[in-house]
Amino acid sequence: MSYSSKQQATPIMIGAEVFIEPGQTPEEIDLWFRRLQEAGMTVTRIRLFETYMHRPDGKWDYTLFDEAYKAADKYDIKIYGNLFPATAFTDLGGLKFPKDEDHLGAIARYIENVVTHFKQFNSCYGWVPVNEPGVGHFPQEQFATDKYQAWKKEQANPEYTSGGYDHFDFADERFHLYYNTWFLKWLTDEIHKHDAGSIIHVNNHAIFKNVAEYDFTNWRDFLTSLGGSAHASWHFGYFNRGQSALAVAANCEIIRSGAGEIPWFMTELQGGNNTYSGFLALCPTKEEISQWLWIAIGSESKGAIFWCLNPRSSGIEAGEWAMLNYHNEPSDRLQATADVIEIVNEHIGFFEDAKEVPSGINILYTRESLWIEKKLQMGGKSYEGRDEGGVMKSAIAYFEALSEAGVQANFKEISEFDFTHGDYNGVAIILPHQISIPSKYWPLLEDFVQKGGKLIADGLTGYYDENAVATMRLGFPLRNLFGADVLEYKAIDDMEELVIDGVVLPAYQWRGTLKPYKATYLSYKAGELWATQNTLGKGTVYWLPSLIGLGIRILGDYGHLNMFLAKSLDYTSLNLPFIFEEPQKGVLMKVMGNDKEWVTIIINKSEVRREFKLILKNPSLQPIVIFANNGGKAGGTHISIEAEETLVIKWV
Repeated sequence: MSYSSKQQATPIMIGAEVFIEPGQTPEEIDLWFRRLQEAGMTVTRIRLFETYMHRPDGKWDYTLFDEAYKAADKYDIKIYGNLFPATAFTDLGGLKFPKDEDHLGAIARYIENVVTHFKQFNSCYGWVPVNEPGVGHFPQEQFATDKYQAWKKEQANPEYTSGGYDHFDFADERFHLYYNTWFLKWLTDEIHKHDAGSIIHVNNHAIFKNVAEYDFTNWRDFLTSLGGSAHASWHFGYFNRGQSALAVAANCEIIRSGAGEIPWFMTELQGGNNTYSGFLALCPTKEEISQWLWIAIGSESKGAIFWCLNPRSSGIEAGEWAMLNYHNEPSDRLQATADVIEIVNEHIGFFEDAKEVPSGINILYTRESLWIEKKLQMGGKSYEGRDEGGVMKSAIAYFEALSEAGVQANFKEISEFDFTHGDYNGVAIILPHQISIPSKYWPLLEDFVQKGGKLIADGLTGYYDENAVATMRLGFPLRNLFGADVLEYKAIDDMEELVIDGVVLPAYQWRGTLKPYKATYLSYKAGELWATQNTLGKGTVYWLPSLIGLGIRILGDYGHLNMFLAKSLDYTSLNLPFIFEEPQKGVLMKVMGNDKEWVTIIINKSEVRREFKLILKNPSLQPIVIFANNGGKAGGTHISIEAEETLVIKWV
């Protein structure tokens, strides 16, 4: 059963988490909720620590958290109750999995007590069953290993066995995928025993590294909404500080795709300074706060919650992350959030109804590529293309290139793409260095192209099947799709030039040599074929067997890649109501629309003011600036936007 119908009419909700711990006074807790209301915020999340309620004698004392729920009732703030069964004081993220059967029973009793008690409050909006699922490695608890053995016995013999070659089975990875889903579903069922049909929300984290653990399509069956944590200091190791807005945008797109038809909501955005916690010490600027929040809204999020409103006083994060200062006064970051909230509320009819306008371009990744890349790590010299992260960074490269062109692309796991349509004219798939294409997608990709779709594959895409068996020998299963075979890949120490129709692209890490079957030449050098174009049915495939995207990302200039993408994808054939006249380095744009209006959200992360023009599909539209936090302007199709500025324009 899906509970998504409960939240379809949910308004845009923006808030900050209130951290509750012993030592706080009722007066201070009341003040924090008043601060939320004063900022225009309507939602919060609270970690319901068992260790602060369940006394050593076995009795429960809810007094501390009752003060929070009472204050939320008073100030009309909705609360997501984040379940937090007993864990060590030093545990930042909280429980991920049960240790054993006794522990599972203790978790069930905790849920019964907490849910039964707090559901009485009007402010009780819903539940987050576990904070930030995903651990980055195979679960080590005894309960998990016992369940693993039972799960493995139940697995049917697979239909596809890599042609009889010996192979890895990736049972650990597939079990981990199953186990995360099983535990989330179990927690949801336990909550619904005591609060039937209540809202269930979950926030995955470290999306660019942990995403292979998340089976979003199955989560849709029991979640009301999907969410995530997107902290610049914890989760954006593949990006530098100046790319934080891009990282949030890519994070949002992955979650939006995972949510499918259920709503999504950004559960955690970094709200304040971190000192000793986080992999990177930073304090968001007020401009970054606006950027991140507008990106989430522009990606169809139902809102966002900042981590957090007040600084906790104890533990590893003591004194960190808050949007209030130590005197409980609003920071410039909280004021920036309030400014965004004011504009969203002024145009609430649009933002509650609007959808992100799809371009038709889909950057696809496969979890098998992430599994295989991790499995095959051997140490030795570090190479960015073959280190763990090469697969995801390659996908990010295309996302960033398209962003600089003013094109918003979908960012999907391949299982989330709809291969059931009868016509794919105006639709494109990019497979950036996806080293594994599982066998079940071979005919689906071929059918996609036959029906008019465009496909771009770079790097070692398709090098392995789902079992890490090499596919490139005689009998290459993608031969008809790509129109060629690989003769060999050669590791190269320096970037080389791959020229396509006068556009110079960098060949990086490996250079593939192709043998055409029915494809035509795209790049030919020194007697070797380096890239091909294949017509199949109504569609076209471009095969660039080198790390083009990652190479461009390392060089830091997407200009030539955008020239290639503009030609190969033919932007005039896509659904692009707005696009930059020329790519703008460090600038990105989100486009939303409903039946009557459009809104563009433009963010300038470059170090200088940008002046450029938009190309409008409907040239009669006129711009009205509804938000500009540094004097940005729009006149006709001309945009003027300062460094670090966010410019939001309604087109009428």
